[in-house]
Formats: sequence, C-alpha cells, structure tokens
Amino acid sequence: MRVSLPESLNIADRFLSERLREGRGDRVALIAGDRRLTYAEVHSAARRFAQVLAELGVDPEQRVLIGLPDVPEFPIALFGTLFNGSAVVMVNSQLKADEIAYFYQYTRAKVAVVHADQSEAFTQAAAGARDLRHVLVVGGAPSSGAARSFDQLLAAATERAESYPTHRDDAAIWLFSGGTTGRPKAVLQSHASFANTTELYAKRVLGYSEGDVTLSVPKLYFGYATGANLLFSFSVGATSILFPERCTADVLFEQIRRHRPTILINVPTMVSHMVGHPAAGEQDLSCLRFSTSAGEALPVELYQRWKAAFGVELLDGLGTAEMWHVFLTNRPGDVVPGSLGKVVPGFDVRVRDDEGRDVPDGEVGWLWVRGDSRAIAYWQNMEKTQAAFRGEWYVSGDMVARDPQGNFVYSGRGDDMLKVGGKWLAPSEVENCLLSHPSVKEVAVVGVSDESGLVKPHAYVTATSVSATLADELRAWVRDKLEPYKAPREVVFVDSMPRTHLGKIDRGKLRQGG
Repeated sequence: MRVSLPESLNIADRFLSERLREGRGDRVALIAGDRRLTYAEVHSAARRFAQVLAELGVDPEQRVLIGLPDVPEFPIALFGTLFNGSAVVMVNSQLKADEIAYFYQYTRAKVAVVHADQSEAFTQAAAGARDLRHVLVVGGAPSSGAARSFDQLLAAATERAESYPTHRDDAAIWLFSGGTTGRPKAVLQSHASFANTTELYAKRVLGYSEGDVTLSVPKLYFGYATGANLLFSFSVGATSILFPERCTADVLFEQIRRHRPTILINVPTMVSHMVGHPAAGEQDLSCLRFSTSAGEALPVELYQRWKAAFGVELLDGLGTAEMWHVFLTNRPGDVVPGSLGKVVPGFDVRVRDDEGRDVPDGEVGWLWVRGDSRAIAYWQNMEKTQAAFRGEWYVSGDMVARDPQGNFVYSGRGDDMLKVGGKWLAPSEVENCLLSHPSVKEVAVVGVSDESGLVKPHAYVTATSVSATLADELRAWVRDKLEPYKAPREVVFVDSMPRTHLGKIDRGKLRQGG
C-alpha cells in the first residue's frame, strides 16, 4: 500500500490551503483558552508570516527556529515557514541559554520565533550565533534591541499569494531524535513523509475525521504531537486544542472538562499521573473515542489501571523521528496489552539479528522498518546516517520481538539492554515488574558497572513513601516474580527523574549516578 504524492508538494498547502478550497475555511481549527481561530484565519496569518520571512531575507531551504509554547502562533509560524519554502526547526521553549546556543549554531537558523515569557534566554544566546539574523518575539515587547515584535510584523504584512513550489523530497521539518544520551541530532524529514504517514496512520488506522477535537500531553515541538495534534487534525478539518502551560493531570482534566476532546494524545508518564490522581474517579472522559500512547513503552499494569479508571481505550504504539511518526500500533477494537500492536499498512517491519537476518517469532532482535516516511539523513553526521539508513530500510536502535499473530513487543533500546551474568536483561521487564508494586510511582532500570567492571542492574525509583525496608522489599518483589538475576542490585530513591529535551528519562545521567 503506497500513497501517491505529486512531485511538487508543499505540506502547508496540503494541510491548510486545501481546507479553504474544500469550503472549510469557517471551521474552527484551533482552540487556545478563550481564543478560537478558523482555518481561514490561520491561513491568512501563515501567509502573512511567509511574507514577513521573505522581507527579512529568509530564502527557501534556510531554517527558521520555532521555540514557542503551544500557542496559536506556533502553527502560524510553522505553516508560514513552509509556505516560504523554508525548513522548520522546532525546539523546546523552556531551554536554557547554552542549550539554545547549541541549536542556533547546529541548525544555522536565520530567524528564531520565541515567546516573550522565554525571550531573554533566546536573545541572550543569539549574541554568539553567527547565522541568526532576527529573533521575533510573540506576545510582548522585545526584551533587547536584537529582537523584533512578531505581532507587529505580522499585523503590517500582506498575504503571500502563493506557496513556494517545494519538491516532495525537500526537507520540511527538522526533528530531533529521542535518544536518551548525548546531544540531540537533527533528523531531516521531507514533505512527503508528513503526507504519507498522515494518510496511512491518521486517516486509515485511527480514522481521524472532521468532527474530531484533539488534545495533546506532549507539546507541539515533539514530532509525536506535531502530527497527532496538528497535522493529522488539519488534514481532515478537525480542531486542535492548545495550551501553553506545563501539562499536569489537573491541567489536563480541566482541558478535557472544558473542551471535551475526542482524541487524547498521551504518554505513559502522564497516564500514570492521571490514574494516580486523588480525583481520578470523579473525571468524565466519556468524550474520548480513544487515547494514544507513545514515546516510551506502556506497561501492562499501567494500561489496566487506565482502563479501570476511565474506561477509554488506550492505543500504545511506536514511532521514531527517523520514520517521523507511528508505524506500529494497537488499533481501536484490537488491543493486545503489553504490545505495540501491528504494523501500520504501508510500512514493513522486521526483527533481525546482528547480521541482518530475520529471527523467528518470539525471539528478540533489532527493529528494521521501511516505508515512504523514511528521513533524508542526520544533519552533519554521515557516520550515523550510514549506520541507520541502509537503502530503503531504517535500522532502529530498538529491540523488539514479534508474536505469531503479528503483534510486536518492545524489549528496550539496544544500548539500554543489559548483559548480566552472561544473560540478556531487558530493563523494561524489570520496570514493569516494579511498577506493579503499590509503592512505586515511576522507575528506570539502568546498567551500572561494579568495582570489577561487571554490569549490574540498578533501579531508580520515585515512590509514594520510602521506608527503611522498601529497597529490600522491592528487590524481593522482583526475585519472586522474575528470574533472580534480574533483581536490581541497588535501589536508589529519587524525588524525580532527570529528563531529556523531549521529556524522556535521561538514562545516561542515571548511569552516571543521577
């Protein structure tokens, strides 16, 4: 199953302008607090921002960095950049100045679009950015002479008449891979990738439609949300809910109560917070058709608690920046708890050994995937590009197994898998076991070398309460339920887990002692 796409393809035109040609311009595209923007209003603003970029001297293929929270100006800047033929670079709006400086230097962005609340760090970092010409500030007066007002420039601009005729294989959005160690590396994704997965996954598997209202836990800069809470919705004329504040269970419950979404884009950490909330039993989530889960593996125990608490189907899946979005997923009416579900039609997924040979069902191996959403390359990293992209295949660092029914089970990242006493240990298996203990809120299992240089599993745990005997109790809990060698040698209690720029647990920091 392949999606037929024209050679000349600009996804701003496909996801936004087409809605106006279909007569859907008056439909509500965005809800943000009390703000409601129609497709026509988003389209007009994006066209004007494209003209702003052109007048600022930003050319097609050059990069525009978006460091905004989830406010309507985010999609306006994103689509405007694409209308101009330029490439979007999305980063976390809460980054520190030294992290921002890295992204400026690495991406060579010509313009940065940031919010007034975070503009100080972005303008401070701009001082040493050789290629950056302008910092445009949304929602307030610029904090320094190096910045300009996004709002004023947009209000004064005329609408760009046409979208730039990009090629389907041109870079549209730079994503950052979700690895748990090292500096983020950019994955260059084409216009074709975004159109392809939207057709195959959003429309044909999840059944996005015009009547849907979407709400997302991860923010728009995360490719999972860029798709599920923006591009997927815009592809069918649906409505996306945005909110700029940090996502908590309380904030999420209020958004659901107020706006009654039909699709919730979720992650396991927030699933845990929601089911563990003191008022979970009082929440009405009946508006939801389903919730998706991705970003990290969803433990069976957590899935079951969610279903018991809310009665809403939770669809776990796996996607990567290198393939843009989800290509393995459970489906409405076809959920196998503890699995990633089946392959999205249009993709091919194999489980292979170190030599690239297919392994039998039930055996753990490396995940290989191919399909028309494969990225172009890693920016400035030919070694990683050649290792990961082998012809039409992307060779993931994830390890999985497939059952005879075609469902895939996640075992962990290859660099997270542990060899303990000559036997393989999947951290996710131990984590799932520990999560079934009533005192455990969140856990990460990593390998730490002992004084002899041998790798041993250590568990970092956030707990409801910590007693003097809890560590011994947790080790005994694992020994009782799994093979003894899988029990953590050390249990370390932490108030919170260190996180990467994408919000995942930073296992590299944990290996270094937290």
